[in-house]
Amino acid sequence: MDNDEIIERFASYLAAERRYSPLTVRNYRRDTENFVAWGVESSGGAFALLDAKSEDIREWIVSLSESGALGNASINRTVASVRALYRYLRREGEIDRDLFAGISSLRTPRRLPTFIPDDRMARVVREVLARLDSDDRRTRRDALMVLVFYTCGLRLAELTGIRRDDFGADFATLRVRGKGDKVRSVPLLGRVAREIKRHIERNYAENICSDDEKSLFLSNRGEPVSRSDVQRSVARLLRECGVQGKCSPHVLRHTFATHLLNDGADLREIQELMGHSSLKATQVYTHNDIAQLRRVYDSAHPRARE
Repeated sequence: MDNDEIIERFASYLAAERRYSPLTVRNYRRDTENFVAWGVESSGGAFALLDAKSEDIREWIVSLSESGALGNASINRTVASVRALYRYLRREGEIDRDLFAGISSLRTPRRLPTFIPDDRMARVVREVLARLDSDDRRTRRDALMVLVFYTCGLRLAELTGIRRDDFGADFATLRVRGKGDKVRSVPLLGRVAREIKRHIERNYAENICSDDEKSLFLSNRGEPVSRSDVQRSVARLLRECGVQGKCSPHVLRHTFATHLLNDGADLREIQELMGHSSLKATQVYTHNDIAQLRRVYDSAHPRARE
């Protein structure tokens, strides 16, 4: 197989067998194509994925680091794509060696998740609830998206993928399709459930969607809302509500987890609600719990004020 055929088969495997999202598959494809492009340039024109050696991998990582175009975290993600490619090739019997044996990830500083403080988020929720009664359809839609992000802890792709038939009886639960097509059930607060039902009824009444369109959140043309539209809409609404710093759907997901933990939720329960495959991904939120304990300690311990 030549390089193009290998990458094409790898992309098909990720989509069909691993059930990765189109965006994820596109990122893996781009990373592996960039590796091939580097190999062709560094070798003067002749480079085959099946003939690559561990030395090639090491030189490639060094070149990525020395270029300064990517940080260590981005380099690690790029390298992970190529590592997955060669794991696939070994699985298929195309190669019999592990090119990544002894190759470790670059060190990265631990980045704590950005979240909206409780008091600020309370003001956001009050504003969002008020906007749900707006005469403007887009204003209502954007407000509901923010409310669903914050009360369900969804990823961006999970929210845009919600269909009208993903809700349980009386809209008490939401079936969420997460990474790797894993499905989880998330409970809905009573107010959120009522607003979702009202949203669907209004879409029908205003002829926004047809019977064939099952997506919950729609554009003005009645089509499924795009990820970029969701990102812009959420960022704009949060800034209008006075949120400082980064404003994004993922910040609301972090806020969901942080507030649950600070109010006593168990890490295992948060892991299940967020769809994390490993508890390690959920443990990053414990830094906020420690911060809360520190504030309580400083205000309550008789010696802390000294």
